[in-house]
Amino acid sequence: MEKEHIVADITMLRIAQVISMVFTPFSIPFLSLLVLFLFSYLRVLPISYKIYVLGIVYCFTILMPTVTIFLFRKMNGFSRKELVQREKRYVPILLTILSYVCCWLMMRRLNLPLYMVGIIFSALVVAVVCIIVNLKWKLSEHMAGMGGVIGGIVAFGELFSYNPVGWLCGFILVAGVLGTARIMLGHHTLGEVLAGFAVGFVCTLLILHPLSSILMFRLLLF
Repeated sequence: MEKEHIVADITMLRIAQVISMVFTPFSIPFLSLLVLFLFSYLRVLPISYKIYVLGIVYCFTILMPTVTIFLFRKMNGFSRKELVQREKRYVPILLTILSYVCCWLMMRRLNLPLYMVGIIFSALVVAVVCIIVNLKWKLSEHMAGMGGVIGGIVAFGELFSYNPVGWLCGFILVAGVLGTARIMLGHHTLGEVLAGFAVGFVCTLLILHPLSSILMFRLLLF
């Protein structure tokens, strides 16, 4: 019986690792745009245009941060577990911020629609807030990204005038599973998970929601 419990625990930890890998913060902007292109009226856009935009976002928000953080880790001899420590998270987050800044500037230069640029800008703001909070307290970037997704769903529901309840239910469930996975893996406490979610949700809602057009956040997108 004890052996079966051990096997079950190992299986659950492996599932938690897979969930954390799939819903990494790097993938959130790319997946957000992909969902818009597939399930909103934006699906009528030319396939070449969608591939072009997704290619830019992939290069700057997934490929570039992953490669630079990998090189940083190898050059300093850090393991993945060591980068979980709060004191060693600054450089990876700064490298991510730099990549997002490049993506944001590129999308502005190409005059892409405001809501597309806003997705990158909101991810950038969330990363900046995370590194500031990290000076005193470690929070979950995974949950910050998931909070950003849910905040974006609420904002786009208002912007595109559709009922987002179905999407909200699905992603709230995913957020719960992801938060549980981060706690099971020992990377975060419940407080760090909830704080990360709150940061992502509030920042994204302030930037993307149509009612926030009077705020300085929105003015910075032009």
